[in-house]
Amino acid sequence: MTSLLSWDDYGDEAAMKPKSLGSQLQQQEAASVEHKPLADLPDNLDLFSSNTTVNGTPAATAKVTVSTTQAATPETTNTTVNTAETGRAISTQTPELSPATTDESMASEAVVKEEAKIMAGHEEAGKSDSQVYGAVLPNMGNQRITIEKKKIINCQDCDLNQLVPFKYTWAWDKYLAGCANHWMPQEVNMTADIALWKDPNGLTADERMIIMRNLGFFSTADSLVANNLVLAIYRHITNPECRQYLLRQAFEEALHTHAYQYVIESLGMDEGELFNMYREIPCIATKAQFALPYTQSLADPHFKTGTPENDQRLLRDLIAFYVVFEGIFFYVGFTQVLSMGRRNKMVGTSEQFQYILRDESMHLNFGIDVINQIKLENPHLWTESFQQDMIDLIKKGVELEIQYACDTMPRGVLGMNAKIFEGYLQFIANRRCVQIGLHEQYPGAENPFPWISEMMDLKKEKNFFETRVTEYQTGGTLNWDN
Repeated sequence: MTSLLSWDDYGDEAAMKPKSLGSQLQQQEAASVEHKPLADLPDNLDLFSSNTTVNGTPAATAKVTVSTTQAATPETTNTTVNTAETGRAISTQTPELSPATTDESMASEAVVKEEAKIMAGHEEAGKSDSQVYGAVLPNMGNQRITIEKKKIINCQDCDLNQLVPFKYTWAWDKYLAGCANHWMPQEVNMTADIALWKDPNGLTADERMIIMRNLGFFSTADSLVANNLVLAIYRHITNPECRQYLLRQAFEEALHTHAYQYVIESLGMDEGELFNMYREIPCIATKAQFALPYTQSLADPHFKTGTPENDQRLLRDLIAFYVVFEGIFFYVGFTQVLSMGRRNKMVGTSEQFQYILRDESMHLNFGIDVINQIKLENPHLWTESFQQDMIDLIKKGVELEIQYACDTMPRGVLGMNAKIFEGYLQFIANRRCVQIGLHEQYPGAENPFPWISEMMDLKKEKNFFETRVTEYQTGGTLNWDN
């Protein structure tokens, strides 16, 4: 079966205008107001057509106005209300008020005017917020969406509820690949791991620390990533096919957290100890502290893209999360646990990590494509000073992950030590730099773990009665000829 993604498979691939519908004007309860029935409107009035006009203004875009004019007879006053929601001109006739009812009439008219003002305010707010985030319906009768109108950020002239036509086919392809790679943690046999973990002589103290520290880091790390996706990044990506993949990624991050919990529960570990390591173990806490400010930045309800400064802020935070957090911080732990699996230790846990590594590599690949697409559509953001800031950001991530390697294997284990990981992380950082258009920062760095590519390709065959087939895919995508 052909692998959907390999370690080296990182490409450089580089509308209707929605409007807030608002709330309808409440009916006036004043006994002096007699509403004219809607049947009195012209029979051929299309309230949602862009060609229909009300008082010379297109019905679909007419703003809310309230006007009062004297009628032909001194006994009545005509009030006309045009609403932006319906474009409907509703006329009412109120009898000339006696001094006894003047206050009631003035209060009623004030209510109508205040509601009109509120609706107009909602309309303006909708333009800046709701239409960008896809929380409103588009106007009826507008032109259909074309590919040319789509943009990955700051797309004001689009309908985020309409998936097609596709502009970024790479996003849709990754969504389909993610669906085809679906798996569940309970499908992995943990029997051998449970026996080995409970055997006092099954693992050394250093091997046990590797398992516990990595479960402690990853059990909360993927939750941080998921929160970043749903609370921050999703709001600012204005393309529906990219959002479709983000929804899939968010599910997979939840699945990974489930997998770590399943391993911790299966091995009978102290859940409180493991899930609190990101608060209590310094090398884990520093990585979490590195990532949190970027989530908090994008999740700020007052933050909006659309200016060079804020667009750079979004681009910076995407690089921090996709390139550093998912693209550098995960690889020491992955390599340590997968190395144990190669030695026939903790094979179930290793298999869980193998599936997670496949998913995370797809996430990284998608994130790099998004970053490069933003650069392509907004070249003014990629200034020399900004590039240097991103280089410094990546270098900081390398330093933190080297410290994590030192803390998780202070004496060396499984033929690995912190010095070897330092070279490995420099090799990974060089690749990340090149993938987003930066120069390599660590000349001569090489990959000391070429076998990781084999793990990524997932081409290994396994005895079905010992463990699951590694190349598991959902039934609709299986090809039994392979």
